Amino acid sequence: MKRLSALLLSVVWVFSGCVSDEENAQILLEKDIQKIETYVTQNPIASVKDVIDGGTGIRMYWTQLSGSGHKVALGDTVFVNYTGKLLNNIVFDTSIEATAKANNLFNANRDYEPLEFIVGRGMVIPGFEFAVFNMEKGDKATVIMPSLYAYGSQGNGGIPPNSPLLFELELVNIKDNPLADD
Repeated sequence: MKRLSALLLSVVWVFSGCVSDEENAQILLEKDIQKIETYVTQNPIASVKDVIDGGTGIRMYWTQLSGSGHKVALGDTVFVNYTGKLLNNIVFDTSIEATAKANNLFNANRDYEPLEFIVGRGMVIPGFEFAVFNMEKGDKATVIMPSLYAYGSQGNGGIPPNSPLLFELELVNIKDNPLADD
């Protein structure tokens, strides 16, 4: 019996090496999309506009459209209030002090203010940047992203590896790229 188990483990190990990283990523993406579909079915998100990006599986639900017309462009500096959650609705991070306190995440040594980053520089996870790039100043949206566009197989702090994530976002301000052609 031990020999059979060892043989079986060897065969599984050999064949697992035959699956490419690309195939593994596709399998993981499909699993994440199913988890996201289950989440959305069980936790409907009221929205005034929604989009599902077929290529990435990222879903966006606008809870408020500002109508400002001030769109994000590459190189712009954006200021975003956010709350990040796992798909079990556990908050893992936020830029909002009241939300941090309500979820026992408050850190007196942290400044609770909108996250500032330059769009297109890879300063945040891809799914977060994708969502902000599709918003206008003043919009509020919920974005749900597969793990491939979050922290992937590495995870991050309290975020387990291969975790699809949900972010509630408010695009507070956009500082236009001073080098952009008008």
